[in-house]
Amino acid sequence: MLERIQDALRRDAVDEALALAQDWAASAPDDAVAQRTLALALARAGDPAAALFALDQAILLAPEDAGLHFERASLLLRSGGVDEAGAALAQGLELDPNHLPSYLAKAQVALSRGDLDEAERLSRTAARIAAEDDPRLLGLDALLALRRGNPDRALALASSASKALPDDLQLLSVLGFAYLAKSHWAFAEQAFRKVSALLPDARALQPLLAQLAAGQDRHEEAVELLAPLLGDPKVSNPSLRRLAGLYAFRAGRAEQALELLQESLLHSPDRFLLQALMQLWARRDDRATAQATLEEALARHPLVNDLWAVRLSMEDPGSEGGEAVLSRWLEALPGSVMALETAMVARDRAADLDGAMRLAERLLEVQPGHALAEQFLVEALLQRDPDAAIARARAIAARPQDPASRAAMGSWVGRLLDRAGRTSEAVAQWQSLHDGMRASRLALPPLAPAVEEWPALATPTPDAPRPILVWGLPGSGVERVVDTLGAAVLRDRYTPQAPEDPLRSPQAAHALRNGSADPAALVARWREQLPARGAAGGNAVDWLTWWDNALLLALRPHLPEGLLLAVVRDPRDMLLDWLATGSPVPLALENPEAAAEWLAQGLEQLADLDEQDLYPHVLLRVDGIVDAQQALAEVLGKALGGLKLASPPAAQRRLPPGRWRAYADQLAAPFARLTPVAVRLGYVES
Repeated sequence: MLERIQDALRRDAVDEALALAQDWAASAPDDAVAQRTLALALARAGDPAAALFALDQAILLAPEDAGLHFERASLLLRSGGVDEAGAALAQGLELDPNHLPSYLAKAQVALSRGDLDEAERLSRTAARIAAEDDPRLLGLDALLALRRGNPDRALALASSASKALPDDLQLLSVLGFAYLAKSHWAFAEQAFRKVSALLPDARALQPLLAQLAAGQDRHEEAVELLAPLLGDPKVSNPSLRRLAGLYAFRAGRAEQALELLQESLLHSPDRFLLQALMQLWARRDDRATAQATLEEALARHPLVNDLWAVRLSMEDPGSEGGEAVLSRWLEALPGSVMALETAMVARDRAADLDGAMRLAERLLEVQPGHALAEQFLVEALLQRDPDAAIARARAIAARPQDPASRAAMGSWVGRLLDRAGRTSEAVAQWQSLHDGMRASRLALPPLAPAVEEWPALATPTPDAPRPILVWGLPGSGVERVVDTLGAAVLRDRYTPQAPEDPLRSPQAAHALRNGSADPAALVARWREQLPARGAAGGNAVDWLTWWDNALLLALRPHLPEGLLLAVVRDPRDMLLDWLATGSPVPLALENPEAAAEWLAQGLEQLADLDEQDLYPHVLLRVDGIVDAQQALAEVLGKALGGLKLASPPAAQRRLPPGRWRAYADQLAAPFARLTPVAVRLGYVES
């Protein structure tokens, strides 16, 4: 139907297009596309009021569709001078080639068709006959800039035009959307509230105002803004109920959110909705309701992979119920990559090697080059023919791919060589990866000179916050500890938005050591940054990118209430892990000897801190549990005073503890450098 209507409009058969659009909208009153198309036909037929009503219906049906709001702004501009524009178009530009309203009206027609190039051409023509600061032309250009994805230009033009037309609905809408595009929620809200006040019926703007309130963390208000629409059967629809449910969820209104979202799930399931529902069901510990709701949704939407995945998560792994759900999923979607991946992993966990291989082969039929399936077949082949498996793995790794994937695949080839006992080749493979990335890696930062005399450790005040500083050298497995601590950890030091605080650079330790930095000011600046980083109250869990004992010159007297959580493994396993897996901090590994020297220096400082008890700390040894999710959570929770921690998500397994011994010949010199500090930390000499 849409194609027929568009074809009629292209032929300028407006009456035909309008009749088709009216029939479609009448037969599909809940279809946003049908209502939007009707609005387009009505606008072309010269009935902007009816077009605006139809477009508002489309917005209520699809409140998050920004394109509909842009069309509304365009329609408002066009309807502002519809009588004059209609007369001008009837007269024809050939009768008055300098008639500005005619050009503006034709530009709006072009905009309504989505023909931005034609609208821009007409704007340039109109500019030759209009005053330079004509607000109508500025408004058109502002809307064009917005549609072109240039909110800064749109904002400048609309702001200038609105000085002459402060209550112009189209200009206010452009201002609102320009601010929205720049994430200036409060200014956008101010503009749209003014639009709402100027309109006789502003219901279509309520979802947008709710979105802006939610964008400023006013989720309760967002729910209340949608409440009148939900209570009106003429406009209430599943899309609005979904939005209200998500806002209620974020506002902590669990019961209201559950009711709205479970209803929405039956109409149109999506990932955000499912994620919220999973949390709500988990809080209620109500697996039965979850299963029943998901089954009803699957009966209506059997081809939605995410629904099947969540339904499967409601069964115990490997259970009879789980196997039944997985079988139904594969039957409903036999060509689904997600279903085949899930089934392959399940068969692998059940030690059904033949079944897993069949699924891997099927995956490669559905999606040639599928990385997980390729890797699984290589892993299976490794048991029977290591040489063939490694050759196949090298061929896969040699395929064109992005740098991150290339590094991951190269590391995998090294682990295969390790498992095949070809340790010299494994070291060469891993080192070649580090060599290839050296230009984009950070040089190993030198440690500050040793401190001969420490300031006294101050006594914490009883009610002081208890911040935790988390740190681990490359190869320690600190990432798994951070994953176990969960959302409490500040991870922003590992993002492009790293805080500009004094702990960002290792130079802070050198500045403290040579006396050029004020210890009290350093700690004060770190504290001042915490609220902006999401740790109001001072109880931060800060994942550091580096550590130097010279920091204790500031921490002992000015942060005695802190705790250093230092993660360690056998230093020789740490070096091997760094070589094989890399590091959270992108450090350059020039060669194993240089890496061992730097690791040894850092670990010697940690041994000094532990032996002399220089600062409150926990030396967390994760040998043997770094891949044991539940055990890691239990050990970490106990070390932190009996906390109950959830198991971290599964991750790529490390080389097993003690694996360094298989490399005793290839890495003899680096291991010799690390052995003394290994013994100091409590590990065996050989």
